[in-house]
Amino acid sequence: MTNIRLPRAVCAVVNEVLQGSHDALNTLFISSGAPLPVPNLSHTSKWKEWLYAAGNDPNVDSLFLLGGVLEEFMDVAPVGETRHLTDWKNKRERVVRVLEENGFRYYRGGRILPTGEMPEVSTSAVSGPAPPAKPNEISDLLETLIKGLRRAMHPLTHRRKGAQPLVFSNEFDVQDLLHALLRPWVSDIRPEEFTPSYAGSSTRMDFLLPKHKLVLELKFVRDRQHAKKIGDELIIDIEHYRRHQACDQLWCVIFDAEHLLLNAEGLKSDLEGERITKDGGIRVRLFVL
Repeated sequence: MTNIRLPRAVCAVVNEVLQGSHDALNTLFISSGAPLPVPNLSHTSKWKEWLYAAGNDPNVDSLFLLGGVLEEFMDVAPVGETRHLTDWKNKRERVVRVLEENGFRYYRGGRILPTGEMPEVSTSAVSGPAPPAKPNEISDLLETLIKGLRRAMHPLTHRRKGAQPLVFSNEFDVQDLLHALLRPWVSDIRPEEFTPSYAGSSTRMDFLLPKHKLVLELKFVRDRQHAKKIGDELIIDIEHYRRHQACDQLWCVIFDAEHLLLNAEGLKSDLEGERITKDGGIRVRLFVL
């Protein structure tokens, strides 16, 4: 594990250029490997202090974390008015400059290396960090695939010149990508099985993995009104799945592309954990992307 102290100057510039709500940036940092707990600080200092603390944590790969939080900002130019593109170019140049002044260099795909080190180049010329080792447990595999969904979308939404980019604009689009990522690893995936009735109705599962007695449920936040209802939808889903004999675990994935959830951490705290009644029991995990 690469544990390299991150200079305060680097942390400060990253803090200034990253934009988004607390929930959106919390998710970005955690999915990139930032250590918990989340700092209880204001927006003006939270991200630089969190990065600086990560650079002093022996259990954190600080350069991998730094590359993860910067990748989308560095690699994806804004679309729209010229002034937005100019502002982005200026901020991007600030990041490049402060990294080089402190002995680092950014490479496309979220790789940051000490000056003088070169990234490994595979024969297939695939950019980005080295792929993770094959997981031994289904939970490790699912966590890797779920947390990597946004990274998996990137080469499909930013394709070579002349190729039609893919658009992940609804629940089915993201479900199909997750299904495709699962298929090489899990031989028995059963989409759209019905759950037992609850309150006079039943529902379709997204994916049942019967060998592991596990269900994957994906929600796509459509708008602000839907964001307010996501928690209620999942509570009902949990009651359905708790009654299913082939389901011991429910992994809920909320894809919040527009950062519309107001309290993702609170939702996670409320819904995660063991739920047992006379009708059955289930263990719930929740991911917000």
